Amino acid sequence: MSRVGLFPAADYAADFENIIGRGLRELGIDARGRRVFLKPNMVEYESQTAINTHPLVVAGAALAFRSAGAREVVVGEGPGHRRDIEYLVTQTGLFDHLRENRIRFVDLNHDDVRYVPLRSRFTGLDRLALPVELLQADFVVSMPKLKTHHWAALTCGMKNFFGAVPGAVYGWPKNILHMKGIENSIVDLNATIRPSFAIVDAVTAMEGDGPIMGRPRHVGFIGMSADVVAMDATCARIIGLNPALMPHLREASRFLGNIETRRIEHRGEPPSKYETTFDVVEHFKIIRLATDRSREAREQPSTTALSEY
Repeated sequence: MSRVGLFPAADYAADFENIIGRGLRELGIDARGRRVFLKPNMVEYESQTAINTHPLVVAGAALAFRSAGAREVVVGEGPGHRRDIEYLVTQTGLFDHLRENRIRFVDLNHDDVRYVPLRSRFTGLDRLALPVELLQADFVVSMPKLKTHHWAALTCGMKNFFGAVPGAVYGWPKNILHMKGIENSIVDLNATIRPSFAIVDAVTAMEGDGPIMGRPRHVGFIGMSADVVAMDATCARIIGLNPALMPHLREASRFLGNIETRRIEHRGEPPSKYETTFDVVEHFKIIRLATDRSREAREQPSTTALSEY
């Protein structure tokens, strides 16, 4: 069983330190003495959009982990679109919050790297260079913005780790991951990094042609779980998509986490409070839950191989 918490946040004026602190307690997360690494989703800056994890959510998480006894909290990202990380961190407003709270930021695109063996081989690669700052952490937190995605259907906790692959080694937009298959890369990255926790910014999400060109869509919650796969599956269902028909979630459910509703225990608010139907690009409309005619169809894993997707 996996526990997934959904905690209300009507807007970005909410007290995210308190909300995330409550989630850590209700989900039984012990951060005492841990070196916590927060990995937000930062892609590009455009005002009045919902592209990036909101800086107030990131700052709230950092303060919540400090209050929970973390030895150190570091924030890091390696955008696959915008190469100028100083511009992105400044324009999004994240820099001001990090400076105010004396939180260190790491550019994962240009950090020192170490080659590590992959713990699954969906890409066919034996190893991958990953940032040293990420590898030194003993509690890695994925902090995505909930969005639809024009190639992967959903970008959430698992897809967020594309930003952990250094652009200085593999180029922009992380060319090797696209060449080897996005779904394959998502699974290999999560199998290797093994994130400890996910905090999803679903206060204002993105629908349509995400992860950059979509439209903001208010949802109103912060999602949290120690099972990133279960967190993503829950978010998929909330926005009206069938996780069993997403190849990376289906494969991850075999050995990384749970996607079946009977294996997910909910804390905080029930998913039904937030359930809606997001707009998606045309070729992903086939995986909408609304097209299913039975509970069995929702739960039955697809037989489509990753390489066929």
